[in-house]
Amino acid sequence: MSVNRLKGGVLVLLLGIILAAIAWWLLPRVVAALPGRVRYYVPDKVIAIVTTPLPTALPTPAALSNAGLALATPIPSVTPSPTQATAGNLPEELPTLAASSATSTPTTEPVPTLFPYVRLTGIPIIPQKFNNCGPTNLTLVLNYYNIAVDQFDVAAVVRPNYEDRNVSPDELAAYVRGETEMEAGVFSGGDISLLKRLVAAGYPVIIETGLLPDETTGWMGHYLSVIGFDDITRHFSVRDTYLGPWHGDGFAGYDDLGRAWSAFNYTFIAVYPVEKSEELHRILGDDFEIPDHMWIRAAERARQAISANRDDPFAWFNLGTSLTEMAARAEVAGGYEPAVAAFDQARRLGLPPRMLWYQFAPYRAYLATGRYTDVIELTDLILDDQGGRNVEETYFYRGFALRELGDEAAAREAFARVMRLNPASKFAELAQAALNSEG
Repeated sequence: MSVNRLKGGVLVLLLGIILAAIAWWLLPRVVAALPGRVRYYVPDKVIAIVTTPLPTALPTPAALSNAGLALATPIPSVTPSPTQATAGNLPEELPTLAASSATSTPTTEPVPTLFPYVRLTGIPIIPQKFNNCGPTNLTLVLNYYNIAVDQFDVAAVVRPNYEDRNVSPDELAAYVRGETEMEAGVFSGGDISLLKRLVAAGYPVIIETGLLPDETTGWMGHYLSVIGFDDITRHFSVRDTYLGPWHGDGFAGYDDLGRAWSAFNYTFIAVYPVEKSEELHRILGDDFEIPDHMWIRAAERARQAISANRDDPFAWFNLGTSLTEMAARAEVAGGYEPAVAAFDQARRLGLPPRMLWYQFAPYRAYLATGRYTDVIELTDLILDDQGGRNVEETYFYRGFALRELGDEAAAREAFARVMRLNPASKFAELAQAALNSEG
């Protein structure tokens, strides 16, 4: 009898071990399959155990381009430099932007004398739901203008796939234009002084920043609403829908906010009533209202940051982004080479692995210069993470790289994935056009 009991006990133990092993094997897949609203409430320790750890940085280019030579390549509004150097031996002086006739006379309104303290009222405190900082910050600002929406209304339009990890500034601005009677603009290259002028004029400003809550969570993109400032203590009042606090205003020092903001090329969203358009345009001036001026200004600011700290990867990334936009607008052969050099240098210095969840200019520059394997390598890294697999832009650019490398079947599947992830996205329309075209 005791032998039978022992055998039975062993069988039960073995069965328990087998079931535990199966459960452990299934757990990551079960958690990954949970709807975002449900997984949001799974304890962080469980998520950390079952989630593939993030790499420490984006991969370094296999062959760095000649940064000094590429940055000196003549493109519109860039002064050639005779200095040539490798990426590891950059010239001491970076080439500067030429002063064209279009930008020689600043047209920005004179900066008015501001009160040292301003704080806008009537902006609610709303904790965001899972990965919903963009829709929630837009909700705050629209509520300020007495537009009755909530974060779910906005999210249903801009991120119908609840797992979508990126809502771009352009998508938020498109919501304003398409779903309300308000107007919105997206701008890059902002600064502390401009934020203060906008807030002082009564406009809350949504900015895109980097955020590192803790090492386990890792670096991520984030939105904040700037609603006030204090020149005495040198801080902004902000609504932070992720960190709170929920019973008062958050505070962000001018310098701290500037550093976090720099990860996204000082991008901001201005939401305003249509009848206030002229006033807002006077505050912004041609430096922001004319895209060519804005990108030249943003590139120059990035160059200045590089001159101050040549090891700042965000400054190099911002330079690459601004030069990509300039090259796209100029439509000049070879114009993307300086941007590629800047992105290569940013990767060499080290960028957060989630950087390409939110910003996609490197894909554009690499595709334009035939660096298709770089696009594949970078998208491979993004798609290795559960969150990254829900960024439709990744599949869009990957599709073109696969097509150029001759893998038409994989390219078409990538384009189809864009459409499945976010059918309402502008990238879905572009992906459909790509599917309709011949490889």
